[in-house]
Amino acid sequence: MKDISILIPTYNHTCVELVQSLQQQANQLPISYEIIVADDGSTLPHTIKANRAINNYTNSRYIERPENAGRAAIRNYLAYQASKPWVLFIDSDMVVRRPDFLRRYVETPKEQAVWDGGISVGGDANLLKNNLRYHYERAAEHEHTAERRQQEPYRDFHTANFMAPKQLMTEYPFDLRFRHYGYEDVLFGMTLESHRIPIHHLDNPLSFEVFEENEQFLNKTEEGLRTLYTFRHELKDGSRLLQRMEYLGWILPLLRLFHHATKKLERRILLRHPSLFLFSLYRLGYFATLSEK
Repeated sequence: MKDISILIPTYNHTCVELVQSLQQQANQLPISYEIIVADDGSTLPHTIKANRAINNYTNSRYIERPENAGRAAIRNYLAYQASKPWVLFIDSDMVVRRPDFLRRYVETPKEQAVWDGGISVGGDANLLKNNLRYHYERAAEHEHTAERRQQEPYRDFHTANFMAPKQLMTEYPFDLRFRHYGYEDVLFGMTLESHRIPIHHLDNPLSFEVFEENEQFLNKTEEGLRTLYTFRHELKDGSRLLQRMEYLGWILPLLRLFHHATKKLERRILLRHPSLFLFSLYRLGYFATLSEK
């Protein structure tokens, strides 16, 4: 079994219950462990106050960072804070549903490799019937199976739930240029592939059950697309959207015109009705307009 540092980056999210779930499982295993939550400059006082309770738990600490450093920097910071030979990164909005979640990780072979547990999609379908993010994730859930991810292990790597040797994370850190939402995991996967470091995909998901409101999700989507456009040359071999846009190159002018003419209407509809077809069209049109700037 592996001694492990469980690392949780968070921003404006209370993750006390997540820490409790992980601690309960860790205490049942013959391992040495620690849980470190790093707050990346949260702006919600009630969230910060609630998370301070983590400092009262055994082998756990909550680090308050005064400024938002970005998605890559906070993960690199956590990796250097870790004292155990293995690190398990978990997004703060994940939920532990499997009673053997931690055991499945610490019993994996001790090879220099990355282990990606994947995610499942939870939540109440009736309460979330008008939530765009929920419907988007549910439609993509079949792509999250371990068997499916292992077909293209580097392209289907995600940072929400993965384990790696600490040495590997400090030798190949996340790219600090990725301050905003999206695609730092794509470049990290490409980095691992270029250095022939294996990624193994496990059937060991965490449950995704926190879905932002439609307007916030659309804003995050646009932010992610801007990140993708900024790093389009480096990500061209790892992003399916970039490859799709290259295939659609001859109709990009039409996509731009269509988006300019309909974006306000599309957005109003998406805020009320979670149409995945319209959402896909909106993403393509928004990305097409970025090349104008």
